Amino acid sequence: MEYKDYYKILEIDKDATEQKIKSQYRKLAKKYHPDLNPDDKVAQEKFKEINEAYEVLGDKEKRKRYDTFGSNYDFRGGQNFDPSQYGYTYTSSGTGGFSDFFDLIFGGNTKSDQGGFGGFSMGDIFSDLGGAGRKKSAKAQRPTYNTELKITLKEAYHGKTEKVSLNIEGKNIEIELKIPAGITENKKIKVKADKYGVTADIMFKIKIKPSRKFKLEGLNIESTQDIYPWQAALGDDVTVESLENKIKVKIPPKFKGGSKMRIPGRGFKDLKGKTGDLYITFNIVNPTEITEEMEELYRKLKNVKE
Repeated sequence: MEYKDYYKILEIDKDATEQKIKSQYRKLAKKYHPDLNPDDKVAQEKFKEINEAYEVLGDKEKRKRYDTFGSNYDFRGGQNFDPSQYGYTYTSSGTGGFSDFFDLIFGGNTKSDQGGFGGFSMGDIFSDLGGAGRKKSAKAQRPTYNTELKITLKEAYHGKTEKVSLNIEGKNIEIELKIPAGITENKKIKVKADKYGVTADIMFKIKIKPSRKFKLEGLNIESTQDIYPWQAALGDDVTVESLENKIKVKIPPKFKGGSKMRIPGRGFKDLKGKTGDLYITFNIVNPTEITEEMEELYRKLKNVKE
């Protein structure tokens, strides 16, 4: 049976609000309504899917039940699964206008190996009911351990292989975790720990450490650069640092301190290849050491009259 990704069908995120769900449903229903697409079977089928998706996501209880099912088994849209794994035999009714998947969870066309009919019971699937509970599938019995991994912004940009030591189920294991270039804050990396002698999945949530040099704003990078007063007054070529390498930029004459310069395409590049810009704020500073000659020049500048 095909798992239906109702969020994907309505083209919304999983954390979408009730208002967002309603407005998106109205938008898509209008677009694919049979009256506007009388000879388009694809559009008519899409219209049915949209209605089914809203029937679930537009109802708090049904949405909660659907989310519980999907999150515990990490299903993806279009993926097939076998209800018999959970001790159920499914018989399609062919009525109601909704898919077999909808009927399986919310309808009355499933028969348990304990006898009786009814919708898929989340309690039966996900809860341990003692001697009366049904046998869980191997996947349901497989535990998932969640942990966090802190990396630098440059490590997130370039990617790396990190050795991580963990104690799982009383065993000390060292995992070689491959961090892809372009990973962003709160993204998760799943590792199957079987080859380390543990029957479990480990979910690493990525956290990016604050950087003294760079600040990440979306995909844009913000940085600061010090320049001397004569560079700001006369203009100069200065070398600045990006996540990738060093760049030479031109400071125009009569440059005002605190001004920001944008360097396109030199920001953060994410997993999808999208790239932000680099923004550099230039601060005018004095040298830490001033010679007598420099001090004399400053005095002359002070006495210059316009």
